[in-house]
Amino acid sequence: MPVNVRSALCAIALLLAPACTEESASGPQSFPPLSYSYLTHLYLNVAKIEIEDDWTPSEDDVSWLSPARPLDALRRMAQDRLTAAGTTARAVFKIQDASLRKGESVLSAHAAVELDIYTDSGTRVGFAEARAARTTTYSPEESSDAALRPLLYQLTKGLMDDMNVEFEYQVRHNLKEWLQQPSEPAGAIPPPVQAQPLQNPGM
Repeated sequence: MPVNVRSALCAIALLLAPACTEESASGPQSFPPLSYSYLTHLYLNVAKIEIEDDWTPSEDDVSWLSPARPLDALRRMAQDRLTAAGTTARAVFKIQDASLRKGESVLSAHAAVELDIYTDSGTRVGFAEARAARTTTYSPEESSDAALRPLLYQLTKGLMDDMNVEFEYQVRHNLKEWLQQPSEPAGAIPPPVQAQPLQNPGM
């Protein structure tokens, strides 16, 4: 191979090497959807459950940038954890705040929900409120949209961990008369009786 051609190929290889190294070092990022079906289900003595979104994002909201938006996560929490187990009345899960805001070197997350119980005639007979908030910092090197995405994902995940704990506590504390224990399905097989060894009377 002529020397000038070999030199040109080596120069091209040196130019491409940093880009290839950076791509392989970072690798593809994975953001699993947030789900809460593994948590304790809350059975409400109502005939149906509705979800309402009363939240309007502010100008500095960056929820659109997060791989998991708080708004979607709150909806999923209600769908995964609340179950209608009654024949009358209705429950309304209202999302009042689901914001992710970007400040100077600080990311903040806020969530607020309200669960209202209404009779069939439309009278509100009970409610529970829950709020959660978290913050995290980022460096100037992490200020790009691509760098902020994993930070926002982890921030939302932590926010929802706090919200799930607070929401269950508030529901159990303020709507305990509307909670039901899940009934066993028809034909359920009872647990086996554990055998107890009999003592020998002669011993």
